[in-house]
Amino acid sequence: MPTENPESKVIRPQPGLCVKTVAEPDKQKIFVNVCQSPDVPLPPEISRDELADLLQAEDPSGFRVPMSLGEPHTETDNNSQACTAYDVVINQEFFQKCQTDPLFQQFVILVSLEGLENKYNLELSRDWKVLKNRKFLGSLVDQNIRTKSRPVIQELQPEFSSTAAAERPEFSLLVEPPAGDPEFLIAEIKLPGVRSARSLVLDVGEDRLLLTARPSLYHLDIFHPFSIEQESSVAQFNSNTQILTVTMPVASS
Repeated sequence: MPTENPESKVIRPQPGLCVKTVAEPDKQKIFVNVCQSPDVPLPPEISRDELADLLQAEDPSGFRVPMSLGEPHTETDNNSQACTAYDVVINQEFFQKCQTDPLFQQFVILVSLEGLENKYNLELSRDWKVLKNRKFLGSLVDQNIRTKSRPVIQELQPEFSSTAAAERPEFSLLVEPPAGDPEFLIAEIKLPGVRSARSLVLDVGEDRLLLTARPSLYHLDIFHPFSIEQESSVAQFNSNTQILTVTMPVASS
């Protein structure tokens, strides 16, 4: 009998919308099936005005959309030409919001492309096209997602800290469990003076963590000896203690 993993489950993506673009520099056709599922967590609440400001920012990565990124699969387009398709699954309620508001749809397509680029080392054109008469290309494949809840960066107070010279914040790295094979690498970063998660830009790489607190308050760029599952990493900012906690699953060897 197969053993059940209480921290993950298999989901069947539901059709959503199909985006056509190309991979640079060879101009290979790429189709992104933006799918929906009630089992994917809902992202933090964000207003239309806040989203518009975010899209105008130099780096909009301060707002994370939980999503499941599927493996590439080869398909055939309308001209019987081979192409590559990817399935991206987001929360069903958030997808419906994207269907009724073009700004949210633009945003979710943008973060889907960025997620695929980061995971598969791609360069995708931002000159995309949403196919009107097709909700997906090819066949949708079941995906395995994490079910154990993890905190995300939460916006608690819509205020920005005062401008100061950028400095390296105090931090600590913890391994969980402390003995045996590591499952999680946890970074605790002290950010005195930071009042809002919206001023934080966090980038988690396979072996690197990069954090900037805007405007020019803190800057942290560190490497660590672990291979991290980037898409499963999450963070929480506590405005009372002014500590950012980043929980990063360690990839199994």
